[in-house]
Amino acid sequence: QVQLDESGGGLVQAGGSLRLSCAASGRIFNSIGMAWFRQAPGKAHEFVAAIIWRGGSTAYADSVKGRFTISRDNAKYTVYLQMNSLKPEDTAVYYCAADPDAVAPTYGSSSYAYWGQGTQVTVSS
Repeated sequence: QVQLDESGGGLVQAGGSLRLSCAASGRIFNSIGMAWFRQAPGKAHEFVAAIIWRGGSTAYADSVKGRFTISRDNAKYTVYLQMNSLKPEDTAVYYCAADPDAVAPTYGSSSYAYWGQGTQVTVSS
């Protein structure tokens, strides 16, 4: 079992920044991959970014490339999502997810067995 504890959501004006954190605990190995997804009201679940522990390869949705950065702290098994130049359309509940055995950053939500509780990000115009 892997537990995920998210933090860092909030309200910010358009053009502002936020940093989300997700701390993993439990049965964790260096093969883990972690990702952020988001879901806005009335919209489908959407991939945002992913990273794998072994090697640190990353992947991003086109909608956030150049604005968001995913990173990890190896010692703390924590993944971060630095969000800059936020837009109102980034408003959503952001979920952290973990794949215990990842060989590459993965876009599909079905690859992730563990999910956090979600944190609200609201960007005002």
